[in-house]
Amino acid sequence: QEVLGEDKLMAILKERELKIYWGTATTGKPHVAYFVPMSKIADFLKAGCEVTILFADLHAYLDNMKAPWELLELRTHYYEHVIKAMLESIGVPLEKLRFVRGTDYQLSKEYTLDVYRLSSVVTQHDAKKAGAEVVKQVEHPLLSGLLYPGLQALDEEYLKVDAQFGGVDQRKIFTFAEKYLPSLGYAKRVHLMNPMVPGLTGTKMSSSEEDSKIDLLDRKEDVKKKLKKAFCEPGNVENNGVLSFIKHVLFPLKSEFVILREEKWGGNKTYTAYEALEKDFAEQVVHPGDLKNSVEVALNKLLDPIREKFNCPELKKLSSAAYPTSSKAKPGEKSTKNSEPEDVVPSRLDIRVGKVISVEKHPDADSLYVEKIDVGEAEPRTVVSGLVHFVPKEQLQDRLVVLLCNLKPQKMRGVESQGMVLCASSVGEPRQVEPLDPPAGCCAGERVYVEGYEGGEPDEELKPKKKVFEKLQADFCISEDCVAQWKQRNFLTKLGTVSCKSLKGGSIS
Repeated sequence: QEVLGEDKLMAILKERELKIYWGTATTGKPHVAYFVPMSKIADFLKAGCEVTILFADLHAYLDNMKAPWELLELRTHYYEHVIKAMLESIGVPLEKLRFVRGTDYQLSKEYTLDVYRLSSVVTQHDAKKAGAEVVKQVEHPLLSGLLYPGLQALDEEYLKVDAQFGGVDQRKIFTFAEKYLPSLGYAKRVHLMNPMVPGLTGTKMSSSEEDSKIDLLDRKEDVKKKLKKAFCEPGNVENNGVLSFIKHVLFPLKSEFVILREEKWGGNKTYTAYEALEKDFAEQVVHPGDLKNSVEVALNKLLDPIREKFNCPELKKLSSAAYPTSSKAKPGEKSTKNSEPEDVVPSRLDIRVGKVISVEKHPDADSLYVEKIDVGEAEPRTVVSGLVHFVPKEQLQDRLVVLLCNLKPQKMRGVESQGMVLCASSVGEPRQVEPLDPPAGCCAGERVYVEGYEGGEPDEELKPKKKVFEKLQADFCISEDCVAQWKQRNFLTKLGTVSCKSLKGGSIS
């Protein structure tokens, strides 16, 4: 997407092949967006470059301890196996690559002294600014996060490369390196950046946001489920993670993409240019359901060799030890993947922005509406809401709402309801009810989360006997600023806070 230092790059190529490195912090499990840099690494090798892959284990610890110290080595082993499996799945020869771990040289006397030398010339402002899009941003940041950009800059010198390659989200760290490495007497490097693939929710695909990503080891049924929930509004090509994955991963690898569909809808169609596919989707010639199904088939072909490699006892054990699913699990303990999560936390709720497509009175209940609500899935959900006496039909039609999506579907007077519209409710009488309002500009299917609980995967379905929603709902409220909260933590989307119009101090149901 962008190159910094192109003149220097061309000058080097007149004399010899380029030496370049790509690094990855060994934090959450790598996901399918990693195929973007992997396909570009394949290009570098074909062009004759000397490529180094850095498993940045120390960076993973410094970034708000995303990888606890006791899990650091296990996660680095996991990354090494899974990255190599990815490269093999797209036909990249491993013998042409050099693999390095950060702690192999970052704990040396020379490197440590350079970290101190760098810290004596870098301002706090520049260090914080450099890591803004890469280091996890929290209310009370740790000093370790300020060290992170400096280490990444020094890696260029200690790996003896001409250039660093990374995502465009690394740009501020790259310009930081260009500014400060010369102050230590080291050369300024070339920087090359790939585009970032939007996640399935429309935001950046992130290891810490479960709904936004497909893991490399996800089962086929998990891939289907996540793609089904993915934001893919008919005709909308903006922030469409499904289309972006085709553009940045599947097309570069195969030079074509096949839309699979039944004959009655036109039959299969092969696209040899992404622009033609995007145009057909924008004009709704291609349906979101067909697009998702076709991506599912193509993606599983890429993932099958990786799944197969990890289907051995040794790597299964490594995977469960490096990523214990219970917060109390220790390295080497048995995974608790199939057990019920112990903590009743907001991230267990699958809350999404929905758009009301239609509203009708329930045929057998005067107080109930039957709504069709788009939550970014292939088909809208049918939802029954007891809002007839509180919200006029015309005020619901076409509006954005906040929908709890993982309650067990239940019949309400003969109509199955597949979700719950969350509303603010007044405390006193007469009772007033207002549907919660997502921030303006939100799209159907966007995740709604509670501040501080952005990570974590929602339960597939909330078990009625466990009363998870009821326990959490007890601490739902509306603030004096009309903001929806849980224990004084705001309900948020990527665009801001969820609110209501006027019911200060009310409850949420």
